[in-house]
Amino acid sequence: PEVVGESWRQMWLTRLAAQPFLLETWVSHQRRDAYWEHGSICENFDAIEAAVLSIGGWHDGYRNTPAALVENLAAPAKAIVGPWIHKYPHFAGPEPRIGFLQEALRWWDRWLKGVETGVEDDPAQRIWLMDSVAPKRWIEARPGRWIVVNEPVPMQILPFGDGILGKEGSFSNEVCTPQNCGAGTGEYFPFTFDEDLPGDQAEDDAMSVCFETAELEKVTDVVGAPVVTLELTPKAKSGQIAVRMVDLRPDGSATLISHGFLNLRHRNSHSEALDLVPGEAAEVSVTLDQCAYRLPIGHRLRVAVSSAYWPFIWPAPDADGVTLTGGALALPVRATAEGDEARFEPAEAALAWKATALRDASLTREQDVLADGTTVIKMTTDNGEMRDDTHGLATGSIAVEEWRIHPDDPLSAEARYDWVETMERGDWSVETRSHVSLWADADTWHGRARLEAYEGETLVFEKDFSFDIARDGI
Repeated sequence: PEVVGESWRQMWLTRLAAQPFLLETWVSHQRRDAYWEHGSICENFDAIEAAVLSIGGWHDGYRNTPAALVENLAAPAKAIVGPWIHKYPHFAGPEPRIGFLQEALRWWDRWLKGVETGVEDDPAQRIWLMDSVAPKRWIEARPGRWIVVNEPVPMQILPFGDGILGKEGSFSNEVCTPQNCGAGTGEYFPFTFDEDLPGDQAEDDAMSVCFETAELEKVTDVVGAPVVTLELTPKAKSGQIAVRMVDLRPDGSATLISHGFLNLRHRNSHSEALDLVPGEAAEVSVTLDQCAYRLPIGHRLRVAVSSAYWPFIWPAPDADGVTLTGGALALPVRATAEGDEARFEPAEAALAWKATALRDASLTREQDVLADGTTVIKMTTDNGEMRDDTHGLATGSIAVEEWRIHPDDPLSAEARYDWVETMERGDWSVETRSHVSLWADADTWHGRARLEAYEGETLVFEKDFSFDIARDGI
């Protein structure tokens, strides 16, 4: 009210009434079509004429973007990738942080003002090569070193044998994974400085078909996007494949290095969905995420293959899995870095905006098994409540996400999401409460949602959303 006057209420109600159910829009486009293409730079790299400095993090959902831009843009392009979550590098975690503002200023001075700052001579990619660490859901600092990459990293081919990685041999393994495999993963898009990162992979590995090397006899720096090829025979017309690359440490713990996923109906293209032919052999390729990771002497490298990875990917309707009879890992191995190959100015930032914490932020992660065997993962992200000391507006939010699945039933998968947002100043207060749920049977997606708005304690708006949409290759 202090900003727009008494019209605030009608403006707010009008916006609430126009609120779309975005999940319905997304589920209506289950293939790569014009809806998704219009926002994808890969459709036309040549359309980018401006110089690009791409910043990313190994714990960020956009970890593949910097390398893709450097490799494909005709315009000047450089990349910096640290060990960070989805935050700016001068205050992100895990540390180290860098002088991002200084780097941005160098870039803009050159390309907007014509000032010679030397950015053209910067390496194509400056990236943080992460050391091996014991798996933890959060780590304040990730040890490692800054390296430079100016050209493609050569691939080493490690064939699959019978449980062996790096020595070819005949085998036949059934990949029919319990549907609750995947609990060891972290959040898809880590935002908080808390338990968002992947945990110990041992439990998921025990539910997967694994191939591993002998103990490494030399330091191995993996830099780039590994690629796994699989020779498999499906048992049903649909299926999912998840491939993880894992660092097996001498203490018995297992740290995630990278992973990749493939909906087997999308094996040729994400724009078409082709049913598998049960009993007909196929070769598929799974590209894992970009990574930069040092494997020390005495560690082992594992590739884990599963047909489920919940809640990272939605299960296929069929749970029959595949028979795996061959495969190989193409591993990008760079010359060993002896120390830092790049340096940055220390992190700088303006003084923080003056605010008072009314409720501290927190994150809790719970995992439980119900009496019927259903696995439930519950994440509660309390973003806290802050009051701006300049104008007195207090804002807060709490999000609760819940993921349910029975290990024997892919059609039991259900996602639930609740979000509460609050704003108040003086004796004025408003609140919105949102609930969303999604589940699917063999043929149909089912989505439900409810939006409520309160002025003080009074419910002033409510709206229900619903859709039932045929599954289309997912």
